[in-house]
Amino acid sequence: MPSSRLPKMELKAINDVEDMNAARRTQHELWSLDEIDPKKAKLPCCLVWTPLPVVSWLAPFIGHVGICREDGVILDFAGSNFVNVNDFAFGAVARYLQLDREKCCFPRNLAGHTCKNGYKHAENGTAITWDDALLACSHNFGHRSYNLFTCNCHSFVANCLNRLAYGGSMDWNMIDVAALVLFRGHWVDSMSIFRSFSPFLLVLCLGILMAGWPFLFGLLSFSLLLIGWFLLGFQLLMKCPQS
Repeated sequence: MPSSRLPKMELKAINDVEDMNAARRTQHELWSLDEIDPKKAKLPCCLVWTPLPVVSWLAPFIGHVGICREDGVILDFAGSNFVNVNDFAFGAVARYLQLDREKCCFPRNLAGHTCKNGYKHAENGTAITWDDALLACSHNFGHRSYNLFTCNCHSFVANCLNRLAYGGSMDWNMIDVAALVLFRGHWVDSMSIFRSFSPFLLVLCLGILMAGWPFLFGLLSFSLLLIGWFLLGFQLLMKCPQS
């Protein structure tokens, strides 16, 4: 009597197709998000930015960043062993950028990867939902020491994006996050622009008034030194083995 069993190769092919279909269903069964409401600090799946006291007064392009869950709650790495939840450090959100979940990779297994970095993604950590990725990164950074140049709020957001394989990339870093918010972020309102730049303009005017144009040269030198030190810390971090 002929056997009704399928060959193992055919069974494997069928299972692979089912896994890929399940992955596609996961990608396209993302529930709709609530509307962005910066006034209530509800910004679903957004990167958020706010100026830092003192530092942003001298270099207004530098600030504090966080990333939001699907319900709009903000998460930010605010200090050693501490990830803020729904209490954005250093004030209200000034800039935001909503990310597209369709550009993330949510694999249920190795065959379910939609990015091109399946093995690397699996080795470094994956997630099956947006919030799952943020939760895993929060647990990770909840046991890390804060460092202004190598382990900060930007590196926390970059870690989240890498776990999401956002845009198919596993190479997100602090510089990428800063550039993403700086060049593509949206201002909440005109008051946010005023709050971000008015202290810098006040310091600039008082400095020139009291010390003359050498103050402007000194301020520019400070900004370049800050950027250089930040880039140096980033390069040192890249050379060190990651845990």
